[in-house]
Amino acid sequence: MAELKPNQKKTLKYLLIGFACFFVFINAIAFFHAWNFSHFNPNATKRVNGNKMSVGQKISAMFFGVDMPRPVNDSLPTLPYETITLQSNRQIECWYIKADSAIGTVALFHGYGGAKSSMLQRGYYLHSLGYNLLLADFMGSGGSEGNATTIGLLEGAQVKTCVDYLVKRGDNNICLFGTSMGAASILKAIDTEQLPVQSLILECPFGTMTQAVDNRFKLMGVPAFPMAKLLMFWGCVQTGCNLFTHSPANYAKKVKVPTLLLWGEQDDKVNREEIDAIYNNLAGPKRLITYPNARHESYLNKYSSEWQSDVAGFLATTKPLTNTP
Repeated sequence: MAELKPNQKKTLKYLLIGFACFFVFINAIAFFHAWNFSHFNPNATKRVNGNKMSVGQKISAMFFGVDMPRPVNDSLPTLPYETITLQSNRQIECWYIKADSAIGTVALFHGYGGAKSSMLQRGYYLHSLGYNLLLADFMGSGGSEGNATTIGLLEGAQVKTCVDYLVKRGDNNICLFGTSMGAASILKAIDTEQLPVQSLILECPFGTMTQAVDNRFKLMGVPAFPMAKLLMFWGCVQTGCNLFTHSPANYAKKVKVPTLLLWGEQDDKVNREEIDAIYNNLAGPKRLITYPNARHESYLNKYSSEWQSDVAGFLATTKPLTNTP
């Protein structure tokens, strides 16, 4: 092999240095993105909507990610309630609201960047149907421990802790209600262990963590490749969890109880393919309802009467739990 000339060696050296600098640069960007995606900032005060970012904000977000304020409970229940602290893989705070002559209990789980107060309006309607309520703050949110989130992985164990608590106190005919990350967390919990619950109501769960991250970049108008995969890698390092295997669509194969799956047709964070994958994999009785003009939002707010009818109709078809599945 011919020896490189001095000028060729010099060029190769600069190319290698340039490649090394670029490699470090893009990994630094991915590191910041992963940190901001999986850690809430208790000092930040305002959440930025990707659709309303200025050009400067999008450039900043492209390099450093979106700084997410730590979710807080911005209101308290207007019904008599009990504050409960449960020890799971993290310490979590819950509200328990009792109904007179309850016909069952609904445990409600919030989405990414939310807290249990965001589920109160849904809860009030369910309470009016005769259900006790348990509203939980996931780790990193509201009154629960820490500032970190694993977007449903470790949160799955926290769902199980809530179910264990309800069973221990004697509640039955338990329904799990989750929106977005909350729905993904429910599916993760059931993938790990069959839970003694009667039914599930799932609003807009993402199909896989990989797709959720890709959608995040697309929402900001930034190409997903190669940054999305690097963000996932650094997210795994920072959280100690294998985010690449986080797949609510795959978890759905373990679901054997009746399930109501809800989705907004204008959702820019979860696409139809993801919803179809989850629905097709559900192994028990199931129903999919979509709302034509809804985005990734509360369907109760957007389609109040339809949502109430859909939820009440579904719950009316589920029978009280008589034994553990």
